[in-house]
Amino acid sequence: MNLGRRVRDWWLARLQPVDQWTLGQRTIYIVPTRAGLAFGVTLLILLLGSINYQLNLGYALTFLLAGSALASMHMTHGSLRGLTLHLRPTAACHVGGAALLEVVATNAGAARHGLGFSVLPDHVQPTIAWTEIAARAQSVVTVSHEFSHRGHHALPALQVESRFPFGLFRAWSVWRPAGRVWVYPQPESPAPPLPHASPQSDPGQHSRESPAGEFDGVRPWRRSDGPRQVVWKKVAHSGEMVSRDSRESTRQQLWLDWALTPGPTLEQRLARLTAWVLAAEAQGVRWALRLPGTELPPDSGHAHREHALQTLALWQA
Repeated sequence: MNLGRRVRDWWLARLQPVDQWTLGQRTIYIVPTRAGLAFGVTLLILLLGSINYQLNLGYALTFLLAGSALASMHMTHGSLRGLTLHLRPTAACHVGGAALLEVVATNAGAARHGLGFSVLPDHVQPTIAWTEIAARAQSVVTVSHEFSHRGHHALPALQVESRFPFGLFRAWSVWRPAGRVWVYPQPESPAPPLPHASPQSDPGQHSRESPAGEFDGVRPWRRSDGPRQVVWKKVAHSGEMVSRDSRESTRQQLWLDWALTPGPTLEQRLARLTAWVLAAEAQGVRWALRLPGTELPPDSGHAHREHALQTLALWQA
């Protein structure tokens, strides 16, 4: 680990994660940019030339430009001072995909220009999202960050910066937002076919057979369902397409089993299970997940899918 990385990690360790970040005197840093340093050298040359040749207009020009630079430094710092930042809830993502961090910037003062938001850079050049905020208004800025491995990760540190108005100075602040984001395994691509459902009954599901030979239970509508299987009263009441659960469908049980996954590595097997979970949920069938020492009972729906993906994200063989 190089010295720059150690200093960065030490600095971040001093920052406590918080839900809301207000930029003030103690949290904003400002330094000259390369253009600012070149401008300072130019001022020095102008000053030396004016002293050497006793040029009154040279003195006036030098001090006028120096005063403009000082005024721009005040404006650059002021473009950040007083902003309040907080994050909207961050949706889960898969390894290889980007987590979208939605930063809500609240401006209680005058209009702010040239604000750049990014994830605190590590060893690569950050992608900066630029925005402007009107006076006494809010702006939502979306910053993306790609995680390299699955799990339940802390949110990355965010950086907001400004070089307004002339680019002579760069002011910035670093914020460690509180909260975590789920990073699921990357699904196998192309998506593999689902395993065959086993003819097992679900003891937790109790249904009664109607005179028409159907059960009273319902399930999400599928394209293969005929008009007679659709529960039109429920459709009219809630707007959700559902069908009657027949005896054949309830007797078939789909197990997404670790033992059925090929691949020499842990991540390849998790990728297959992740693809199966997404495919099974997309087809609207009841499915169960079996890992060594862990089982998720048959179910369907968004909560069941998220539970399974979180289990896979934290799984260690």
